[in-house]
Amino acid sequence: MTDRQKFSSRPASLTTRVTVFVGITTTLCLIVLGFIVQRSIEAHFLQQDASELQVVAETVRTILSSSDSDTNSAELQSMLSGAVSGHHAVFFLVADQNGSVVYATPGPDLSEIAQSQTRVARIDAQNIYSWTTEGVTYRGAAITLQPSPNTSNSNLLQINTLVVAISMDFHLEFMNSFYRNLWGVVIGICLFSILAAWMSVHQGHAPLRKVSSQIRDISSDKLHLRVDTNQVPIELVDLVSAFNDMLQRIEDEFNKLSHFSADIAHELRTPITNIMTQTQVSLGQVRSTEEYQEILYSNLEEYEHMAAMINDMLMLAKTESGLLEPAFSELDVAAEIGGLFDFFEAWSEENNIRLELTGESAPIHCDRAMVRRALSNLLSNAIRHATKDSVVRVLLKTDAGVSQIIVENTGATIPPEQASMIFDRFYRGDPSRQRRGDGAGLGLAIVKSIVDVHGWKITVNSADGLTQFVLEMPA
Repeated sequence: MTDRQKFSSRPASLTTRVTVFVGITTTLCLIVLGFIVQRSIEAHFLQQDASELQVVAETVRTILSSSDSDTNSAELQSMLSGAVSGHHAVFFLVADQNGSVVYATPGPDLSEIAQSQTRVARIDAQNIYSWTTEGVTYRGAAITLQPSPNTSNSNLLQINTLVVAISMDFHLEFMNSFYRNLWGVVIGICLFSILAAWMSVHQGHAPLRKVSSQIRDISSDKLHLRVDTNQVPIELVDLVSAFNDMLQRIEDEFNKLSHFSADIAHELRTPITNIMTQTQVSLGQVRSTEEYQEILYSNLEEYEHMAAMINDMLMLAKTESGLLEPAFSELDVAAEIGGLFDFFEAWSEENNIRLELTGESAPIHCDRAMVRRALSNLLSNAIRHATKDSVVRVLLKTDAGVSQIIVENTGATIPPEQASMIFDRFYRGDPSRQRRGDGAGLGLAIVKSIVDVHGWKITVNSADGLTQFVLEMPA
């Protein structure tokens, strides 16, 4: 995959996402606002023009209604010419029922409008009409005139059409200028909003960049460092807390790995040193066949010890990495423990230790080989640390759908500070104990790994010389 492909497949940055979102939202809001303002201004001028045209129409209607039989044509035209006094760029045309023009103001020809447009009784914003003539835009309407019944002038009785128009050029020039300024301001605000959003997000991410810098400074020799949750914004507290928790787990595992490396080197060095020493001594002089056999038997014990330790380490590695899958089947716990009692009987009798099983338990769903090994390690640990002439007891309980296997012995009390480390690899509570008699220190670690694979729970309780290992599992 090329760098360009990697870049194109990478999700957009948070800054880009927020900036685009704010930009789109602001732009849409301002565009909608601009259209609302534009439509409002157009509606305002439309209503204003309709009102002005209606005033002119009422003035013309009043002039025609006030005329009588003594009013001649010249007087009528003089009176009508004053109807638009005070009104800028307003024009009108008066026609009779035959379409003949009675009077028309100088300006655009309104006769075509009088013939083509439907006449209305009153001018308002809904029935006003716009058109363009010789490059000039007008707005107007044709209305029906109803002269007063008291009018005796026959000429006036023939008038029934009035066309009123007003030039829109002034309005259009104003609106075009206003619209240019309006949309210029809208575009400017949009660009400013996008820039402000980008700067705000960029500045808002400053604590995140600071945290990233602090995290980048943490190396394998500085795993004790933590990011202070009191120095970050509330939105980053959960992230920083999760990172600190992860760092704590890494530090714990790193320390365990360091100790494990030292422990395994020590555990392997001792038998290898013994084998080398015994071999060098045996080669120092000629010995009998019996003496060579005795040395070889001694070396064989050391080899067996190292092989057992390596097998235990391999099992721990497989279980902890998920490579060892349990083969589940039904297991009769009481029968299994009875078989282990027979296996440990000779060793327990040497120390005058009695093995005792009490209680009953429902069958459990588990890997029989793994559970047998875990129970074997718990029993051997209990026998090893039990005082002479005492009892190692296994209690079986089932309560509220949970089965318990409790292995207890009487012996030295485990201090509380050691109880949390007793399942660690190569851990020995008493450093003065001899290796050969106590094994490699992996037995309880194997128990814990087997329990974890099955999703069970194991705890240790020790007080007043009585130590209990409590294994809990679903019935």
